[in-house]
Amino acid sequence: MRRVATLVLITLTVAACGGRGGQDDAAPILLFTGTGTSPSDVAAVKAILTSNHLTYATATSSQLNKMDEARMRAHRLLIVPGGNFIDIGRSLAPGTTATIHAAVRSGLNYLGICAGGFFAGDSGYNGLNLTAGVRFGFYAAEAQGIRKAAVRITGAGTPPLDQYWEDGPQFTGWGAVVATYPDGTPAVVEGAVGGGWVVLTGVHAEAPERWRRSMTFTTPIGADHEYAAMLVRSALTRTALSR
Repeated sequence: MRRVATLVLITLTVAACGGRGGQDDAAPILLFTGTGTSPSDVAAVKAILTSNHLTYATATSSQLNKMDEARMRAHRLLIVPGGNFIDIGRSLAPGTTATIHAAVRSGLNYLGICAGGFFAGDSGYNGLNLTAGVRFGFYAAEAQGIRKAAVRITGAGTPPLDQYWEDGPQFTGWGAVVATYPDGTPAVVEGAVGGGWVVLTGVHAEAPERWRRSMTFTTPIGADHEYAAMLVRSALTRTALSR
């Protein structure tokens, strides 16, 4: 993908080697690993970051609760992965979500994956409300009793991709649309929030091979992982994908 090649060149100026996590105030990326996140999705995101030589630190709920805005803004990007957005919100103090909100408006970028996308909205469970009051609902498959599936997303400038979806949101009402679900609702969106850049995805492009078992994917896993890396880089470097 042409955009991926461009973002690779940009990212080479950001990180020379992949991080192993832990507390590192100098790391460009801060990956939230606290209560409510899925350990398997945390591992999947770590694998994408490491394989793409992106340096990152990690923070649990208690560690994030102790961070002030300046310490958060020492990083360029906060990633909140999949899991349970209710538990994620409840694991953090209201003052912490307010601090994250302020840090994003002051220039911290944000990537929300599935639960991290719900958490970015006005979730009602101590969410970040980066969306000026917009609350997200589930993609329509949820109402049909489907909990996980291979879902084809379509976006400008990229070929259609079969992506792993599990109880993920759709993002009607906020941001510029990067990719849509089969029913036309937004699967991936992006937008500026103050001085920060926010990317939200309802699908798991980072999903490992074992998650795809018993499902039919026409897209090879390498292409999906390339898309996952593109989303990270676009959030990190504030590169719009919806043009």
